Amino acid sequence: MRESINWDSKLLGRYAHGDASHSCYPESTVFHRGIGSLDLLRALRGSRRAQRALSLAVQLPINCAFGQQRASCSPSVFAAYLERLEREIDTIGCHLGAQQRVEQFHLAGGSTPTDEQLLRLMSHLRQHFNFLDYDTGDYSIEIQLPHSDWATMGRLRDLGFNHVSIGVPDIAAISGATLAWQDPRHIRSLIDAARALNFRSVNIDIGYGRAWQTRTSFARKVAAIIELQPSRVTVFDYADPPQRYRSMGRFAAKDLSDREDKLAMQRQGVEQLSRAGYRYIGMGLFALADDDLVIAQESASLQRNCLGFSRHADCDHVGLGVAAISQIDGLYVQNSRDLQGYQAQLDRGQLATWRGFRCGPDDRLRGEVIERLICDVGLDIRGIEARFGLIFRDYFADAWPALEQMQRDRLISLNEASIAILPAGRLLVHSVCRLFDRYNGAPRVHSVSQAV
Repeated sequence: MRESINWDSKLLGRYAHGDASHSCYPESTVFHRGIGSLDLLRALRGSRRAQRALSLAVQLPINCAFGQQRASCSPSVFAAYLERLEREIDTIGCHLGAQQRVEQFHLAGGSTPTDEQLLRLMSHLRQHFNFLDYDTGDYSIEIQLPHSDWATMGRLRDLGFNHVSIGVPDIAAISGATLAWQDPRHIRSLIDAARALNFRSVNIDIGYGRAWQTRTSFARKVAAIIELQPSRVTVFDYADPPQRYRSMGRFAAKDLSDREDKLAMQRQGVEQLSRAGYRYIGMGLFALADDDLVIAQESASLQRNCLGFSRHADCDHVGLGVAAISQIDGLYVQNSRDLQGYQAQLDRGQLATWRGFRCGPDDRLRGEVIERLICDVGLDIRGIEARFGLIFRDYFADAWPALEQMQRDRLISLNEASIAILPAGRLLVHSVCRLFDRYNGAPRVHSVSQAV
């Protein structure tokens, strides 16, 4: 069993800085326009020849929810988007093999679709991709409370979804004197439905750090969520929200708590969830001991890709939709982030490729180091040396003094054979990873002699 978290305010103050998400390495900020559709098509052909399994993600416009329309997305705008998305599915599906299994699938970007829209989308996907039998793969969807009920959960289960993430953002009362958030009875009904219908997991998001939140109100919210016993809980800072909340935009400083209150709320969340039996997997994600991801981490088989943590290794990740990212054997490709641009490219009979990145041997090495630190809460240095044909301490000589300082600060345990993240370092693993990120200040060094 992984060691518990040891909260150390001094270390958090010293090391907790910058983006802690590290969804995948390298970050999309280094993507460039030198990667295009031909690169993606070659990568898809290579995936087909190798018959690698697939991780598939469909991205819907963040400002365009299914079902009851919100924001500026009208039914006609969304219908037009679905048509273009189907064209992209047709094109991508033609370049992949019929035997390549979709082991992981995720639908993100809006609230629950209408019956007709979701059925049409899933039917079209199943015509072009090899989805597994009921419950064999990990198929997840993000839903929102206002558009979801027991019947919704039943329809999702019938379509093969077995994981659900429920967004529960706080609502500031108009008066500003009190705090309101969604009725926990509604959340309980969805969790009860998920249990009755044998969903593998339910994730609930808990955000902290808004100016109108208080330490007491946040503690009450965490306690209420714990009482509902979802299998997973994601605790996030509103200053750096997960992708599904980016439509809220970046909040101004006046809308956020001061640092002292923010740290206090984060600590409350960590300690309350830990006392309730939730294991900390990493990157703000907690899960009960019998959850698939906890079991995968305990067995050193946990992976991380563009979708976050996963128990499926060696999958090529294919992203579909506006701004979606594909990750295929060291090649990253991102679709246009502009809705009109995405649709215009598909109307011209082109893929919606906008930019990308091709990993060299050094990038593959660094990506592997960062992934293992995040997923395994440590690193087998000897294994890395054998796989990549190098002497780890020499290759990362410029990072070694910082690692030694982290050892003195009791964030990590370090020797020539391994790195172990200690309890005081569990919430700061991103700071350890940053030492190996060449695009975040890590030094550029000589080339890797061998990469696998």
